[in-house]
Amino acid sequence: MVAEVSKPRVGVAIIAAVLMVSSAVASKALAPTQRMAERYVGVSLEQLIPKQFADWRVDETIVPLTPDPATTAELASLYTQTLSRTYVDTAGRRVMFVLAYGGDQSRELQVHRPEVCYAAQGFKVQDAAKVSVQSNFGAVPAMQLVASRSGRIEPITYWVRMGDELVRGNVEQGITRVRYGLAGSIPDGLLVRVSTIGDDFQTQYGHQQRFVQAMLASLTPQGRQYLLGTLSDKPQ
Repeated sequence: MVAEVSKPRVGVAIIAAVLMVSSAVASKALAPTQRMAERYVGVSLEQLIPKQFADWRVDETIVPLTPDPATTAELASLYTQTLSRTYVDTAGRRVMFVLAYGGDQSRELQVHRPEVCYAAQGFKVQDAAKVSVQSNFGAVPAMQLVASRSGRIEPITYWVRMGDELVRGNVEQGITRVRYGLAGSIPDGLLVRVSTIGDDFQTQYGHQQRFVQAMLASLTPQGRQYLLGTLSDKPQ
């Protein structure tokens, strides 16, 4: 009796093992293998963005803040390259400009949105909203928010390029990552962030838009594609 009962159990175990192996093989076969970052091998953020354009130039008197060692280590694990500059125009208005590029946009390595980064540094983050930043190359899908701490009020405009698309928020990032994965691609990602200091939000966002328009116009077509993805294909 014991032998007769164990045979079906052995059979079920064998079937389960076969299914597990088959699932593992299928998962490996379907795993994305084409890295979109290969298109941009050799691109230097330092050289990509001019230090002077229109009436904007880099303010060499501003020294970027250095993150603490723990934050520096985390940034190194997420991003292949970063660029942080402060620009000033002829009227003395300053804009802080940050690029952060990551070649692998898997869930664990995807770029961190400012809502997360600023909150982690003790800022109060509020008024996050989806917006469109107007440019000669189309309306740029972006996010705006306000970060404040100890009297410092910093309106922020940013967008995220994932692969060839601009995405806003976790949901769009997740959907886009899955869609690329099903197509066999591992998307790269770029965070573009512009911010200023001041509590007159409409005026500050106006300065930021003017900066973005001038900055995009100063780039080569390849440079705009790096920042905007397929949106850069639109004619002026």
